[in-house]
Amino acid sequence: MTRLWLAAGLLSGSLGAHAGTYELLIDEGELRLSDGSRPALTVNGQTPAPELRFQEGEEVVLNVTNRLDRDTSLHWHGIILPYTQDGVPGISFPGIKPGEIFTYRFRVQQAGTYWYHAHSGFQEQEGLYGPLIIEPKGREPYRYDREYTVLLFDWQDEKPERTLNTLKKQADYYNDQQQTVGDFFREARRDGLWATLKDRWAWGDMRMAKTDIADVSGFRFLVNGKDVEQNWTALFKPGERVRLRIINGSGMSYFDLRIPGLPLTVVQADGNDVQPVTVDQLRIAVAETYDVIVQPKEDKAYTLFAESMDRRGYARATLAPRAGMQGEVPALRAPRLLSMADMNMQGMDHAGMDHGQMAGMDHAAMGHATPSVGNSDYATNSGIAPEPVEQGRVLVYGDLKAMRPFADYRAPDRTIELKLTGNMERYYWSFDGVKYSEAEPIRLKYGERVRIRFVNQTMMNHPMHLHGMWMQLDKGNGRFNPLKHVVNVAPGQSLEVDVPVDAMGEWAFHCHLIYHMATGMFRKVIVEAPDGSTQPFYPAQQKESGHATH
Repeated sequence: MTRLWLAAGLLSGSLGAHAGTYELLIDEGELRLSDGSRPALTVNGQTPAPELRFQEGEEVVLNVTNRLDRDTSLHWHGIILPYTQDGVPGISFPGIKPGEIFTYRFRVQQAGTYWYHAHSGFQEQEGLYGPLIIEPKGREPYRYDREYTVLLFDWQDEKPERTLNTLKKQADYYNDQQQTVGDFFREARRDGLWATLKDRWAWGDMRMAKTDIADVSGFRFLVNGKDVEQNWTALFKPGERVRLRIINGSGMSYFDLRIPGLPLTVVQADGNDVQPVTVDQLRIAVAETYDVIVQPKEDKAYTLFAESMDRRGYARATLAPRAGMQGEVPALRAPRLLSMADMNMQGMDHAGMDHGQMAGMDHAAMGHATPSVGNSDYATNSGIAPEPVEQGRVLVYGDLKAMRPFADYRAPDRTIELKLTGNMERYYWSFDGVKYSEAEPIRLKYGERVRIRFVNQTMMNHPMHLHGMWMQLDKGNGRFNPLKHVVNVAPGQSLEVDVPVDAMGEWAFHCHLIYHMATGMFRKVIVEAPDGSTQPFYPAQQKESGHATH
């Protein structure tokens, strides 16, 4: 197979799974939406980037050409590989200079649904993101008749640099759902005047609004690069089992996803097989992936409906037996309001606290509140609970049990506590109150098992992503605790994961909200040899048996 053929395959949007060499060209281009085109960054002329399909065990060579006037990069999200191939400028490699070609080389050690994106500036938000599917060597433990990739995204016409500059000047600039005087009187009639006044004082002292669920609004939500009017459509024959590979490639947006009339049977989380669990709705945090199987039995169209967590908008697609059909689109549910219970602060005497102390809590240090471990186990452990859908079942992290027991499960050798900190008013984010630019790396020893206890001392959700190694989410299922590459830590709460440290080198560790990462919630992790040496990656020491296999 020649490189010319492979490049042509990429331009068409997909690749043959057996090819080993891939040509990717990063350039300026455009995103075509229902109301016209706008400038975007593209891979081989398109955004989202072409779907890459590898096979487990394949030796992959990717030649990435940069035709931009600035440095760029591609990171293979969730993929186990040598750290020098991970694609993070300043950690894995220097980046790809304008006019240069960088060749990534690695052997694929896993299977499942993943994705890839730029790790340079805000280029991911500008269009450099795409799906990455790895087909397994062996037979999968579930059956389906056809499959589709569903890649969610939050496009913004405004340049990301301008958005961040606005957030730094006025953090609540994008909150267009502020409560009104009318809301105050309605609450006073319902709860009593004194209770309503106390509640408003508490939120005012925190300099926070009950509607402050997401940092940024004004997004247009897309499915596979198509907006609501363009209505991306997948076809089926009634009675078929359809696998949907759902990826949240957004920069900032969480989604509550459902298909009215169709139960969702979850079979994979972050690329790893899980024991099937059937739900009516799932919340998908930024950068997570879920594979679900649905079985539409009627000869009609169904709507895949993904509401943003703050209810400012939705992404929509259609499953239909014939092209041109459309299903009913549900109305957006009313915006949610945060409560002190959501913040894990119910019963605290805010009136008796020092005003300066409260002001400093603006989505920030809550050290005087004791976060609870995994207390808010909604879908992806996100702060406020998704509303039940017609009394339907909503996926929670506790539902996720690995299909196969982890090969090297044991008690952790030590625990590292990481406080998730920041300040919404001044808009910066950090670990342990220290921004990345001022922080020392986290050092791990090859072969150890480390428990990481995330303590979220902010009032925002944080989807935490560790490069190069799995995080085994501790939900009390022992060897069947699921392996994930992203875990969401809810406001004012804690979450524990165990990391099998089986990849030498230097790795990125960060919140996957793009503006949180850019302002400091990022660390370098250095995996050292047991003797303390920090030599580069040792290929012979890369364990495979500890990872989930397919």
